[in-house]
Amino acid sequence: MVLKIYGSDVTTCTRRIATILHELQVPFELTKIDLKNKQNKTEEFMKYQPFGQIPYIDDDGFILFETRAIGRYLVAKHQAQAGLELIPSDPKKHALFEQAAAFEQSNFDPAGSEIGLQFHLRRLGWGFDQAVVDRNMPLFEQRLEGYNTILGKTRYLAGDFMRQELTLADLFHLPIAPFVGESSPRGALCSRRKYPNVARCQWMKELSARPSWLAYKDGVVSTLAY
Repeated sequence: MVLKIYGSDVTTCTRRIATILHELQVPFELTKIDLKNKQNKTEEFMKYQPFGQIPYIDDDGFILFETRAIGRYLVAKHQAQAGLELIPSDPKKHALFEQAAAFEQSNFDPAGSEIGLQFHLRRLGWGFDQAVVDRNMPLFEQRLEGYNTILGKTRYLAGDFMRQELTLADLFHLPIAPFVGESSPRGALCSRRKYPNVARCQWMKELSARPSWLAYKDGVVSTLAY
């Protein structure tokens, strides 16, 4: 039975799951949820996602929500077959992965998602609030100082000089990071003057150029074969 995503073809969190599935080459079917008419707040939807948020997945009857939990589950289930190690098994490497995943959620996402969302909404024609961008930019730029330090030492966020490999923690930054980097009026993410190690952007360039991201950067569609 093909895995099903219940989400929106244009939202960032649905895109994150689709990108991970593409990396793993796992087919999926998207069931679109009508956010404008608040389908995600209906009794039927909230049987499966009690917070009324998207997406959630149905993997042959196994229901799971929260995108980072979904990502971990999918990688744990499929990475060996895909020949990947997006979540390392070695204890020290795994700890570095968890560290990177934690600072993505606690340091990058809170301000980055608010900024990225505004530019994403503008591209969709759903409005734009400059005040939200201005309010969140100082905190976001402060967080980028930490990223600048980390990326001065390693190619990927969960790496060290011995491990220079992509992990799920890097993918968690999609799809917010490209919108912030490309669209920010101050060019915060790739400011060469303030954050040279982020600005070298091998990290960001590689993420933004991955086939998994390019496949869904303009919207998610059901993918039954690769």
